[in-house]
Amino acid sequence: MSVAIEIDDGGLARITLRRGEAGNAIDLTMARGLLDAARACAHEAVRAVLLTGEGKSFCVGGDLREFSRLSGEALEKHLTEVTDALHDALRTFAASDAPVVAAVQGAVAGAGIGLAAAADVTLAADDATFTAAYTAIGYSPDAGVSWFLPRLIGPKRALDLLLTNRRIPAADAADIGLVSRVVAAARLAGEAARTAETLRRGPTAAFGATRRLVAAGLTSDLGRHLDREARALVAAAASDAGREGVAAFLGKRTPDFTRASRRT
Repeated sequence: MSVAIEIDDGGLARITLRRGEAGNAIDLTMARGLLDAARACAHEAVRAVLLTGEGKSFCVGGDLREFSRLSGEALEKHLTEVTDALHDALRTFAASDAPVVAAVQGAVAGAGIGLAAAADVTLAADDATFTAAYTAIGYSPDAGVSWFLPRLIGPKRALDLLLTNRRIPAADAADIGLVSRVVAAARLAGEAARTAETLRRGPTAAFGATRRLVAAGLTSDLGRHLDREARALVAAAASDAGREGVAAFLGKRTPDFTRASRRT
């Protein structure tokens, strides 16, 4: 099994890339495994997702050894199947209310950057490095890399990374906005787990509305976006989670959004 998923009773889904010996390179089996995992996380019981990769590297991109065994129409068909599954996984994660935390270490390249960039919170070990890698082998980007990078770091920096394929360290990735923050490699797993657990206890529906607002705001005019914000706020305030949040604030206690979710 190249992608493992565990969903605990509290609604935290842990997805692990399990081709550590191959740098968690994405072959067809892994792409389909990610899609299966994303679909499992689309269930309303899932409140947060933690994505990690086994071994020294988070994900080095596509499995070039697998691709190199094919040519012509067979290669085209194979790559279409890989990207279809991988892109459907990204769409499914994006459509869910549950926020995604990614913990990345070692080499992060190609589609690995897409997975890291697609997460809502991306923690990088201080030993992580990032390189686009696509044009270095005559490929163009997939896994949403050409969509995420300009939005995260700006089109000029995105083109710099995509065209030159220069490798940047974790600290620089944080400085330009590619990752949320950098932690010591020894602390990565614990910090990622704590972050995911904090989100698991949060107001999942409000998280989902917030994720969609941020995504829509990048392409929407201000007037239309303000209307969208108002509708989302009204719905959130009227929900059990919204009422619990206000009651907890006024009562000077910690809100229990998981209990409010169960009532819903």
